[in-house]
Amino acid sequence: MKLVTAIIKPFKLDDVREALSDIGINGITMTEVKGFGRQKGHTEMYRGAEYVVDFLPKIKLEIACSDNDVEQVIDVIINTANTGKIGDGKIFVTTLEQVIRIRTGETGENAL
Repeated sequence: MKLVTAIIKPFKLDDVREALSDIGINGITMTEVKGFGRQKGHTEMYRGAEYVVDFLPKIKLEIACSDNDVEQVIDVIINTANTGKIGDGKIFVTTLEQVIRIRTGETGENAL
């Protein structure tokens, strides 16, 4: 089992969620986060004063899936979240040692 963590632009959330649902991924955790990479933030004006926005709003998605589904999940996220511009985000894949469904006590892939 794997945990796919994707950092994407906020306006791409609905598209990515729908695309993942279309391939049968039902469980997604979404968190609103802030961060920066090569994008390095930007400058904005507020009431005539200029200020630097260092951390940009992003969406963090976490998807637990079977080893067989990982490549398809990654492909869907890349194809759906890609704008071709800096700041599109990153995808991280980590191994899950154990998953337990609290309600039923199911473990492993049955708990997904």
